[in-house]
Amino acid sequence: MRLRAALCAALLAVPAAAQEQVSHGTGAILRALDKVTGKVTDLDLPTNARMTFGRIEIVMTDCRFPEGNPSGDAYAFLEITEVGQEAPVFSGWMIASSPALSAMDHARYDVWVLRCTTI
Repeated sequence: MRLRAALCAALLAVPAAAQEQVSHGTGAILRALDKVTGKVTDLDLPTNARMTFGRIEIVMTDCRFPEGNPSGDAYAFLEITEVGQEAPVFSGWMIASSPALSAMDHARYDVWVLRCTTI
């Protein structure tokens, strides 16, 4: 939690002129891993859609990438819940180039962002 707060504070401290311009994708490509079975699946998730992988449900509400560079460093806002649980397992921004910076902590599943989609 401290790392997330420090990251937010650092981003807010950057002057607006120094911040990179971004574009919004129409969705995101996520990679999901079931640590028990070893199954890796790429998920094509449109914005504001809900997708189930095993016992977790994933909703992606925004995916952004550097303006004019859709293959550039993407980051997506995800909310991930486990079936039958009220509290989310993860809620926040995930960054494609640094998945460990804001990682989901779950005993069975890992999810990370690969890139935004534009079509």
